[in-house]
Amino acid sequence: MSTILAGHFQLQDEIQRAREELIRAGFPDEQITAFYLSQPGQHDRTPIGGDHLISPGAKESPIGVVEGEVTGGAVGAAIGAATMPVTGILGPVVGGLVGAHVGSLYSFHKMKDHGEPEAGDEANENEREPRPAGMLIAVACVSSAEEDRALELLRKLGAHHIEKAQGTIEGGDWTDFDPLSVPQLVR
Repeated sequence: MSTILAGHFQLQDEIQRAREELIRAGFPDEQITAFYLSQPGQHDRTPIGGDHLISPGAKESPIGVVEGEVTGGAVGAAIGAATMPVTGILGPVVGGLVGAHVGSLYSFHKMKDHGEPEAGDEANENEREPRPAGMLIAVACVSSAEEDRALELLRKLGAHHIEKAQGTIEGGDWTDFDPLSVPQLVR
């Protein structure tokens, strides 16, 4: 595992130029990787696509739907039972169904607003800034002198959102890159 410096560029031509300059500066080609980073939500990390099985900010919604359906169904059935002399046997049934539907709509209060903190393992996932999409070039550095040289070169070439990470680049592939990790930006 080594220190990896990665910089974003807008164009593929800029990535090619950066690769050539890094090689010219003494970095082996197998320590350099370049790839297109997809938009957040499009990393195909789940069996059905996307980044998460449940959207950040909506993790508590299934519980809210069940709570709303049960409560609404019970209230609706009770009201329907009270109107049974007028509505007949269908009163409690229709009342329960309508109540369950209205109760499930109440579950929207369980959804989080953008920036509102979450409870649980990924507590601040809803408020962190996602890694921007675009062309990314990364170079593995084995010493602090190489880090300084790579950082200076990336800045000179106009890279933006330069980040630092620990990882492995083997054969031109960043094998342990996680597009959902929080980048440590270099200032």
